This record gives sequence, C-alpha cells and structure tokens, in this order.
Amino acid sequence: MSDPATFAVLFGLLIALLAMGLWVALSLMVMAFVAMAFFTNAPEGLVLATTLWGHSHSWPLAALPLFILMGEILLRSRLSEDMFSGLAPWLGRAPGRLLHVNILGCAIFAAVSGSSAATAATIGKMSVPELKSRGYPESLILGTLAGSATLGLLIPPSIILIVYGVATEQSIARLFVAGILPGLLLVGLFAGYVAVRALMNRDLIPVEAGDFSLMEKLKASRRLVPVVLLIAGVIGSIYTGIASPTDAAAVGVFLSLILASMSSSFGWAEFKAALMGATRTSCMIAFILLGAAFLSIAMGFTGIPRNLAAWIGSFELPTYALLAALTVFFIVLGCFLDGISIVVLTTSIILPMVEAAGIDRLWFGIYLVLVVEMSQITPPVGFNLFVIQGLTGINILRVAKAALPFFLLLLLGAALITLFPGIVTVLPNAMGN
Repeated sequence: MSDPATFAVLFGLLIALLAMGLWVALSLMVMAFVAMAFFTNAPEGLVLATTLWGHSHSWPLAALPLFILMGEILLRSRLSEDMFSGLAPWLGRAPGRLLHVNILGCAIFAAVSGSSAATAATIGKMSVPELKSRGYPESLILGTLAGSATLGLLIPPSIILIVYGVATEQSIARLFVAGILPGLLLVGLFAGYVAVRALMNRDLIPVEAGDFSLMEKLKASRRLVPVVLLIAGVIGSIYTGIASPTDAAAVGVFLSLILASMSSSFGWAEFKAALMGATRTSCMIAFILLGAAFLSIAMGFTGIPRNLAAWIGSFELPTYALLAALTVFFIVLGCFLDGISIVVLTTSIILPMVEAAGIDRLWFGIYLVLVVEMSQITPPVGFNLFVIQGLTGINILRVAKAALPFFLLLLLGAALITLFPGIVTVLPNAMGN
C-alpha cells in the first residue's frame, strides 16, 4: 500500500475512534498499534512497552503538574474577585475604559492558569455582569472576553508550550520566553482595537464616574501586586537562568500557597480541591503525551512523516504558502479538537516538512500555539465559545459574531510574527544557551 493510502487509512481510523468517544490517548495508541501491526515488521508489543516506560519519566515534564497546581491554587484564592476592583481604577479614563479589564484581566490570569477555558470562565463570571450593569455594549464585552481568554495558551507559563516542548524536544525555558513578546503584541492589538472603536464612537462607551488618586489605585490593587510579582519572578528566574522551568514551578507553587493562605477563603477544602484538580488535569495530559510518543515511534517505523514531507516538498511551495496552508489546516482541525490534542496529533507528521522548509522549531511552536488560539473562538466547536455561552446563556452564533474581530486580530498577529520572526526569537536568543 502506498504511503498516501496508508496515511488515509490510519487517519480515517483515528477519526472513527475519536467520533466514537474514545479517549484521545487511547485513540492515538490504537492507531499507532494498528500502524505497526499491519504496515511494519517491528514487534509492536515490545515497542509499546519500551516507549511508555522510556517516556514516563521526564524532568522537563515535571514542570507541567507544578504549574497546573499553581494555577489551581490561585484560582481558588479570590484572585478573580479582586481582579476587577484592582484594575478598574487604573482604566477608568482610557479609551474603552473598563473593557480593558477583560483584556488585562485575561492576560494576568492567563499567566496563572495556562488555560484559555479557565481564563474565559473565571474572568467572565466576574466581568460580564459588572460590565453589563454599567451599560457597556454586549458585542464588545463578549468579544474582548472570547479573544483575550485565548491568551491562556500563549502567555507563559503555558501548559500547551510545555506539551510542545516535550513532544518536540525543545527547551521549555526558551519557549516560555519566546511567548512573552507575541503575548504582549496580542494584548496591544486587542486594547488598540477597543480604543479605536471607542474613539470612533464616543457614545458607545459609558462614562465612568469618579477619579482616583495614586494611593487609592495602589490600595485597590494591593492583592493583585503580589500575584503579578509572583508571575514576574517565575518568568524572570527562568529567563536569567537562575532556575529551570521545573525549579521555578516548584517555587511558584510554594509562593502561591503563601499568597492563598493570606486569603480568608482558602482553607483545607480548597487546597484538596486544587490538588485533585491538578492531579486530574496532569494525568490526562501525561496520558495523551504517552499516546503521542507511541504514535511518533510508530510513524517513524512506517516512514510516513518522512515520505509525506518529501511529497509536499516536491511541490516546492514557498515558505509563506506552506504556512498559509498549515494555518487553514490547524484552524479546521481546531474546530473539532482541543489545543493539546492538536499539538500531539500533528507534531510527528508536520515537523519533518516544516524543518525541510527551513522553519525554526522554536518559532514554529509559537506560531502553532497562536493558530490554535484562533480555533478556540471559531464555530462549530470553538471551546471558548461554549464556555461563554454556558456562562451567559447567549446564543453561540451571537458570541461567535462578537468574537470575529478578535479572530481577525489573532490572524494579524500570526501574520506579524511571520513577517517579523524576531518578535518570537529576540528574547530567546538574548538568553544564550
């Protein structure tokens, strides 16, 4: 059987398994097992055992459950409740006013949770009722929330960047640092769009009463400042080389426990809930990574990725044309799968052709995450759209329409890092080795 036919059979099997509701990890393992059993002469049982054992212990991967636990702890420590009161005094006179709370609040919480869905749900619970009661337009409330929540995938410490780093053997520290400027770029694009809309139609945004002195602003932000310093300390220690991502994650968990203990709402029950939540999420991701590792090995035995890359390379597509095709491919795939599944499903097949085109793996990781962000707000299965619909009860098509400008801004962000790759690479290159 030819390689395209083999790939079509295996891909069809994977789609069928996923459609039946089988776990992603098990679907990957079944697909890999079938590939080795029917299309290679390798001992599939032995390869499965050695792959699972060899990939079940990884020092870089230890950062994953620690960062998830840090986010779970801070999630339960009234951070979201203090977000609005801490940011609002600083933004009352900016064009767009309190709509920027959605953007900056999501950016801050993204650096805590590493999850776009958790960011949308947490910030949305707090900001949507408040902004509606003050008379802000629904489309901008929903759009800023849907678009800005996607920052949870990019702004470090990002769970999906850890997954990409482990799957592709890239430095997680360099990936984290590479995500900083693109994340800030998206924050600037979102805030700039809101400001332009507000300046073009001054009656669109309600006037906020009252003015705050510097001391009043600092007092309102007193609970936000330690969290911001914690995030800056974690990322700063990685950037300067003082600590590895795993070491920084461990310190982050310890400091987040101290911050949470200062909150009267965080006790043993909340700690147990955070621990169990982090355990469930970590096990799910680790299981998917084991399945992806076995699939990568199986694909290597079949030779499909190498031959597929050579086949695509025979078309001699320019780099920009290849990236445009991959952008469409990932957006379509993201309509049906979550971000982590997309990364582990595609890396073993896509990376050989990406490297053949001379595209840097580090840059491609940030590009991939940014494109996956777009899929979180595209129907029919944009996960953030479902979260916001469940939160507000608003029809998902209205939510998708409100999110459309921010989808286009994400597309602009992907174009900018493609035209100016230094946005991604300048900070990692400054780190040295």
